[in-house]
Amino acid sequence: MADQETPRGGLGKTEREVLSLLAALGRPSVGAAHVMAAHPMSRTAANLLLSRLARKGWLHRLRRGAYAVLPLTSGAAEPPPEDPFEVAMQLFGPCYISGWSAAEHWELTGHRCPAVTVFSAKPQRRGMLEIAGVKYRVRRVHGDTIFGTTRARATPVPIEMADIHRTVIDCLDAPEMGGGGPHIIDIVEAYLQRPEADPQVLLQYASRLGRGTVFKRLGMAAEMAGRAEEGWLLVCRDLMSAGVSLFDPAGEITGPIVSRWGIRLNIPLEPRDESAEPAAPAQVPGSARGAAPEGPDAGAAGASAS
Repeated sequence: MADQETPRGGLGKTEREVLSLLAALGRPSVGAAHVMAAHPMSRTAANLLLSRLARKGWLHRLRRGAYAVLPLTSGAAEPPPEDPFEVAMQLFGPCYISGWSAAEHWELTGHRCPAVTVFSAKPQRRGMLEIAGVKYRVRRVHGDTIFGTTRARATPVPIEMADIHRTVIDCLDAPEMGGGGPHIIDIVEAYLQRPEADPQVLLQYASRLGRGTVFKRLGMAAEMAGRAEEGWLLVCRDLMSAGVSLFDPAGEITGPIVSRWGIRLNIPLEPRDESAEPAAPAQVPGSARGAAPEGPDAGAAGASAS
């Protein structure tokens, strides 16, 4: 759809000064705090000024209290943000990119992510948002579970990205953030084929996260991929939660129960190529056996949706 030209209103002296300073920041979003730093005034006055600049067509409202400075050469009413990941860092921080978006970043999937998947310690009213034409899916997490991240690239706003190992664990912990059950199995298999794959790090991350259902899905997915030795699988079984959990919490409560893993396999599975030569099985150091999770087990007994 072609951009719609939006006439811009005139600016007063303070508005011109503030707009110039906001544009010079080069940030994907600005708010009252930036206005107050640029020009001393109360928070109420800063919010009113931002609202006026948006009505006059100089800013675009992203969400309550957050605005994007429109390029001076653009007449578009809603230009997409230059970098959705930068916008996520500013709007949802403290947070990091993980799930499907991170799997795409690490080339663990060939499927394009329909929304930016964000794990945030900041309370959110909604889990799905659309900001300037970009969809965001946000999962609330505790601040002490933010670990295993890396700086994705050099940008004005630092982008925290789950490393390749944490990406896998987050997809197993919250399959809906990774595209659902069948997609998660593909992600795990793609990871185990990578030279940087480290099954021991997966165990360490899962233990630190402290969710027994992650060990269930991890062990089962690795076993289905044919890329894990029995000793490593036994560690997963030692640390998994009791009861029966859904492989995909967002799926129907149907499908066979795999008692070995305490999992109801409620996902469709595509036939695997049995003629393909299997890769060497994942090895597990002896020190990993018997390691205890560092946090409380989040797996529920009985038919759990987690």
